[in-house]
Amino acid sequence: MDSDTLLARITDYGSRPNPYPLYAELREAGPVVRQADGSCLIGTYHEIAALLHDPRMSTDPRSRGETTRKPPFLRLDDPEHHRLRTLAMRPFGPPHSPGRVDAMRGEIARLTEELLGPFQAGRQVDIVDDFAYPLPVTVICRLLGVPRQDEPQLQEWSNTLVAAADVRPDEDPTERVRAGEQAQIQMGGYLIDLAEQRRGHPTDDMLSAYVNEPDPALRLTQEELAQTAILLFIAGHETTVNLITNGVLTLLRHPEQLDHLRREPDLLPRVVEELLRYEPPVHIRERIPHADIDVTGTTIPQGTSVVLVLASGNRDPMRFHEPDRFDPTRPDNEHLGFGGGIHLCFGGPLARIEAQSALGALIPYLDTARLVQDPPPYRQNAMLRGPRHLAVHL
Repeated sequence: MDSDTLLARITDYGSRPNPYPLYAELREAGPVVRQADGSCLIGTYHEIAALLHDPRMSTDPRSRGETTRKPPFLRLDDPEHHRLRTLAMRPFGPPHSPGRVDAMRGEIARLTEELLGPFQAGRQVDIVDDFAYPLPVTVICRLLGVPRQDEPQLQEWSNTLVAAADVRPDEDPTERVRAGEQAQIQMGGYLIDLAEQRRGHPTDDMLSAYVNEPDPALRLTQEELAQTAILLFIAGHETTVNLITNGVLTLLRHPEQLDHLRREPDLLPRVVEELLRYEPPVHIRERIPHADIDVTGTTIPQGTSVVLVLASGNRDPMRFHEPDRFDPTRPDNEHLGFGGGIHLCFGGPLARIEAQSALGALIPYLDTARLVQDPPPYRQNAMLRGPRHLAVHL
């Protein structure tokens, strides 16, 4: 098939269960593969890693002339990105709040055990709905200070926003974008109202920390607070759901590695790192060059949509030995599972704790479990790839 249709074929829903042969085709045609819609696809590890660290590569949609409201910091460039990311991280991690994530370990373990209560031999469970989804959603709601009863409404808004950001080259995005903008307004308004209830009445959560920041120079505006809180809610659970679910699916498909993990539970952190390489929760990221750039002899013009296929880079044989083999003992595993450069996922430490807790607690249940359907039904989204359901018979 023609290489200029690769993005359309990768994002086609029929490819969701196994996009990896298309990624191999992409690497063979690359490093830079121009598409019929004018975008450029890149799927080789070293080129992706270099571009993730290249200051000429923008994440801001306004770089290609789009008229939009000021994006959240995930879609901004330095120096504005650095300012907002620094303020967003103050109540989340070091150096200002070094203990917050670590302090969640006990609660994550308790939540994990609570969710596993109904997991009894002979039952059929859905790993997504019964476990992999409620765990990170509950954690991020508690971190932000969102009442649990409001979580279904936030999830509805979140689903709409994630759909609006998906890459679907054969579809007019107008309606999805419009729906996403409406969801952003409604979700932002809800989170601002929630935060304002804590102004002057601080509680032990991140929304409270934002509105009660004593230094005026370190305060977020209302719009910045709304966008930051929305981003944290979405990023705080969407990718972790995929990481846990892909982990269960991969271990059930590799019983010898599951047995190895059962015998050597200290291998768990390395299992999670290998999952971030082998079946990552985020497959695609887009960048837009500020200026014409050269990639291995090919000039990419300023303003071009550059689609970095991170999951393809993670399977690049020029970087990883036997990349299509799931090997938790892999000695050199500098994967692209959390991106790279200035936009490296700052929630990575929390996602690792959640995945290790979840998979570690699930091991005894998976020994005799079997998949009801393989491949399982997948989510529509090609960027955030993972099963929509994962039925398992215990």
